[in-house]
Amino acid sequence: MSGPRAAPRLEEIGSGVYAYLQQGGWGYSNAGLVADSGASLLVDTLYDVRLTVEMLSEMRRREAAAARIGTVVNTHANGDHCWGNQVVKGARIVASRRAAVEMTELSPKLMATLVGAAKRIAKAGAGTKGVLGLLGRLGVPRVGPLAESAEFVVECFGSFEFRGIELTLPTETFDGQLDVTVGGKRAQLIEVGPAHTKGDVIVFLPDDRIAFTGDILFIGSHPIVWAGPVESWIRACDRLLSLDVDVIVPGHGPLTTKLGVQRTKDYWEGLVEASRKGREAGASADEIARELLARATDGWTEASRLAVNVDTICRTLAGDTSHRDPLAMMAKMARLERAR
Repeated sequence: MSGPRAAPRLEEIGSGVYAYLQQGGWGYSNAGLVADSGASLLVDTLYDVRLTVEMLSEMRRREAAAARIGTVVNTHANGDHCWGNQVVKGARIVASRRAAVEMTELSPKLMATLVGAAKRIAKAGAGTKGVLGLLGRLGVPRVGPLAESAEFVVECFGSFEFRGIELTLPTETFDGQLDVTVGGKRAQLIEVGPAHTKGDVIVFLPDDRIAFTGDILFIGSHPIVWAGPVESWIRACDRLLSLDVDVIVPGHGPLTTKLGVQRTKDYWEGLVEASRKGREAGASADEIARELLARATDGWTEASRLAVNVDTICRTLAGDTSHRDPLAMMAKMARLERAR
C-alpha cells in the first residue's frame, strides 16, 4: 500500500498554469488550473466535495480567474476525477462521450453503501466474514467478494465522504479531439482511451508545452487498468511521447517528463510479455501476479494492482470480453496484498 498522505500543494508550472498535487494512494488524485485574461479551465475535480472545495479555495487564493471556473474537463469517469463536479455546477463541463456514459455506471450513493458495509464487516471480525464468505459461495451476489475485500476497501476508500455527492455529468461531450481556448491559451483535449477507463482524455497546452494526462500516468505507483486493452494504453503513451511537451502532470504522483511516460510504456510492455510467458507455462493469472509481486524491484507502491493488470492482459490474450465485477477485482487485490 501507499505511505501516509502529504499535504496537497498548488504549484505554478507555467504562466497561468497550475498543478494541484495530492499524495496518499487510492483516490488522492491530481488536478490542474489553466488561467488567462480572466478565463479559467479546471482539469478534473476531486473525489468528494470537501477535497474539491479545499482545492478551489487554494486556487482562488493564488489566481483571480479561478473565482469563477468557466470550463471543467473531466479526464475520465473515475470518481476521484469527477465526483466534485457539483461544486462547479453551472460551468461548461466537458468529457469524452465514452467517459460521460461510464460515469453513470457507478454512483456515489452506491460507493457510500459499499464502503459503509465494508467498514461494518471489517469491525465485525472473522466470524462474520466467514458467514458472509459462505453465503457468497452459496451464490448470494457480491457478498463473498465484499467480505474478502472489506479491510482493503476501507484502507483504500474509507477516508472519503461519498454521502451527499450529487452526480453531476458533463454538459458537453466529444469523440477524438476537441480544441478549446482559455483566454488566449490553446488547449487540445485528446481522447486516448479506452485504456485506464473507457474514455480517457489528455489535456495538452501546445504553447506552454504542458500536458495533463489523467490516469494514463501514475508516477511512483503501479497503474491499474479497468478497461483496456493494455495495447491501447501503450498507444496512449506513444501519443504522449509524440507531443512537444516539457512538463507532464500525471493523474497520480509527482510531476514528470517524457521519462515517466517511457517508464509507463515499458511497464505495460513488460507485463504483457510476462503474462504471455506465464500463460504458455500453464500458470493462472493469479499465479502470474504472485510471481511478479515476489520479484518486483521497481519500488512503486500499490503493487496489489498487479492482480487486476495481469487479469486484464490474460483475458485479452484469451479473447475473453466478459464483464468483470469491480468488487471481485478488489477481492483479487486484497488477496495479493495479503500475500505480501
